Amino acid sequence: SGMFGSLQSPNFPEPYPHDAKLRWNISAPPGFSIQLFFSHFHLEPSYRCEYDYVQVEAVEEVLAVFCGEEQTDTEEVPAQRVISSPGHSLSLLFSSDFSNEERYSGFKAHYSAVDVDECSDHTHLCDHHCHNYIGGYYCSCRHGFLLHTDNRTCTVVCSGGVFRERSGVLSSVDFPSPYPKSSNCSYVIEVDNGFRLKLQFDENFDVEDHPEISCPYDYLQVIHTRAGVFGPFCGQVSPGVIQTDSSSATIIFHSDQSGENRGWKLHYTATGSQCPLPVAPPHVIMDPIQSEYFFKDHLVLSCEPGYRLLQDGQVVSHYQMVCGSDGSWTGRLPQCQMVDCGSPAEVTMADVVFGDRDNSTTFGSTVLYVCRDDGVQPNSFSCSLSGQWTDGEGRSQPPSCQRACGRPSRSLPAQVKRIVGGRRSDPGLFPWQVLLSVEDLSRVPEGRWFGSGALLSESWVLTAAHVLRSPRRDPGVVAVAPEHVKVFLGLHDVRLKDAAEQRLVQRVLLHPHFSPHTYQHDIALLRLNPEVRFNSEVRPVCLPRFHTQGLPPDPAPSSLGVVAGWGISTLNVTSDLGWPADVLQYVKLPVVPQEECQASYASRSVSYNITDHMFCAGFMEGGHDTCLGDSGGAFVVQDEVSRRWAVSGLVSWGGPEDCGSRRVYGVYTRVSKYVDWIQSHLSAGLQ
Repeated sequence: SGMFGSLQSPNFPEPYPHDAKLRWNISAPPGFSIQLFFSHFHLEPSYRCEYDYVQVEAVEEVLAVFCGEEQTDTEEVPAQRVISSPGHSLSLLFSSDFSNEERYSGFKAHYSAVDVDECSDHTHLCDHHCHNYIGGYYCSCRHGFLLHTDNRTCTVVCSGGVFRERSGVLSSVDFPSPYPKSSNCSYVIEVDNGFRLKLQFDENFDVEDHPEISCPYDYLQVIHTRAGVFGPFCGQVSPGVIQTDSSSATIIFHSDQSGENRGWKLHYTATGSQCPLPVAPPHVIMDPIQSEYFFKDHLVLSCEPGYRLLQDGQVVSHYQMVCGSDGSWTGRLPQCQMVDCGSPAEVTMADVVFGDRDNSTTFGSTVLYVCRDDGVQPNSFSCSLSGQWTDGEGRSQPPSCQRACGRPSRSLPAQVKRIVGGRRSDPGLFPWQVLLSVEDLSRVPEGRWFGSGALLSESWVLTAAHVLRSPRRDPGVVAVAPEHVKVFLGLHDVRLKDAAEQRLVQRVLLHPHFSPHTYQHDIALLRLNPEVRFNSEVRPVCLPRFHTQGLPPDPAPSSLGVVAGWGISTLNVTSDLGWPADVLQYVKLPVVPQEECQASYASRSVSYNITDHMFCAGFMEGGHDTCLGDSGGAFVVQDEVSRRWAVSGLVSWGGPEDCGSRRVYGVYTRVSKYVDWIQSHLSAGLQ
């Protein structure tokens, strides 16, 4: 034994003896073969090697017999031939007869152990993959398969899964390729009780069989709870359709260690009791619409637009019915009732005009709220799907109507050019102008200051939030107490202040998001107590239209507005008042484009922030008339169609330089951004 070596005849290279008989047994480790090569061969020739010869054997098989000196028809010599053993052992026998008169020298041979490539020489050693190494080989399997204990067969784990869907497909592994050997597969189908399983086998059915014995090798069985077992099935005839009376079934498939059959495939479905086709009541929508409904099928019912679903007297958004195991539907079909918004809410100072003759209040009906004060655009509302009256913006808040807003008792004189320094007002020209006197007794020392506002109704005044904020050292926002505020209406000459209409304040409302640092949301409301009566010098101003996304801003850039006031440019005016003007002054100012407004303040400091809730007004070259307005006073614009005046802005703040400097514009709160907030409080106050 050994991995290599040499053999030679006795006495080599001298003549070998007569009557010799010797045997050499050569072996190598398993996984190797023996290769034998003769480097010298010189034996007595004889017919069919009857006298002297060398015989090469392997496992009782004679591989070759050699004799003589050269190849003849009856004698064979090894020459350059390499002899390989079929296994890992080889035997060599030398035999000589009674004479060697010619003095033949014999032979010399060499052997070596060579690795056998089992994977190329034996293609069916492994089911899937064969890997050779020096001295042997091993088998492996594709992903999802397991190597059998015989170390060559690939089997598969195909049990443990449960199929619960109401339809599906099952097949042998790798179908239609040959299925794994040495496998025991179990497929369980379980659906809800009340269903019956139906198995439809594919026509391509190929399971190993036997011509005489029923399915001794590979087979398929169907086991279910009620009828027992279908099968076994094998061969090439499909089982076809198997209808069970059960909601569960187990498919058993067994394969042995041999065979190259393609397997099987089936499609299963679960059917239940059939329910009658439902007939939809008027205006009821059913989903899904099917030609047949079976056990466990769902039906969702809703109503057409403009109708509400009623189930047992209750309004529901949708209703679901289920087909039961006994073939009947759960529940009763609901009814659809047309949406009815009911009578529209009453609004003070407004008439309700219905859109049709029968005063319908059902879905799609319309009403108009017509303010009795002529010239005000009517507000259209319609009965919506939600059962509420809503306007074109989808809001359900009813409108509010005010008396004769934005109409002074006398018209503003026509002006064709700028009035430097402002112009004196006549009584009744700005009947909404309000003077606010604040005495904050909650702080030490006590504070006293003035501001302006605009009258909106008999009970409400609009002004800037900073006018009504109590000055504090901390950054908090606290409104002054209502009892510390006095309101003067119809005032024209401050020297006659005591003769003007005076009111106390019942409630102070600062905007909840007012920032005293940036003056964002600088807007507030005052509720008067008692209400005022309108006359030629006390009248309300109109609110602008609600700002809708996508529409131009209000007020429009370069449009003209009017600001009136007595010149209260700072708070904490001394007790002697020190008014710049005793009589109310006014001036027309242009609205500055927003880009210029932002750029003018950005060039002075990054801390200034002009938002879209603010706008600027004034002249680029400056001038004191730019600063005429009082804090909280109204910037009013006249509507070109109705000729009414609306409060588009409130005097809020200005730049760090002297008022009237070049490109130092007045900054105003943009009221159109807050119409909803204002209306919500005005409407609530009317209730």
